[in-house]
Amino acid sequence: MSVKVRIEPVNDRMCIVTRERGQPDSLLRFVAGPDGQVVADLRLNLPGRGCWVTAEREKVELAVKRNLFGRALKTKVSVAPDLGDAVEGLLCAGLLGMMNMARKSGQFITGSGKVEEAVRSGAAIALMHATDAAEDGIRKLRQANTAQAKGDRQAEIPVFRLFSAEELSAAMGEGAFIHAAALAGQAGEGVVKRAIGLARYRYGPDKGAD
Repeated sequence: MSVKVRIEPVNDRMCIVTRERGQPDSLLRFVAGPDGQVVADLRLNLPGRGCWVTAEREKVELAVKRNLFGRALKTKVSVAPDLGDAVEGLLCAGLLGMMNMARKSGQFITGSGKVEEAVRSGAAIALMHATDAAEDGIRKLRQANTAQAKGDRQAEIPVFRLFSAEELSAAMGEGAFIHAAALAGQAGEGVVKRAIGLARYRYGPDKGAD
């Protein structure tokens, strides 16, 4: 008599809130620091026992509310009540930093005219707008996105609206933008990956992009 054994993927992890399994890119890892404070390990390189939470703000706040971190980490821990805000701050900083890196690498361009050209030519892999961008500019780039997709018979590129113009100016200075596009390449793809992560964290799994 043969017995079938189910083998889970090596990198499979379980969310301490939902008890559902997933890959690391859909979860956030948390560890207890030397002082017992629970911190997010976004780079997956902090030492010690870790636990995983679905990468959504709602799930992180539920883990805090239900005191799940101490149980999962099997030690006495201190959890800041605003852990959800702290995680979002780290995700925002990671995205803004990657935008700056991609801009220096020529893989993140700004300005309505340059962005429209990149979209129509198929060079852009994602669009970004300030949350308070004028509707006329957004509509013009939306039309370019739709036209490019029809021409190449493929899906439209994702569109993100994650920061206001004021937030971008404070964080990026002269690199701030109203409209921008990420281009293919390691840094540009890093921007898209982090934008998807931040949007999912804020709005849930079905709101990764417009």
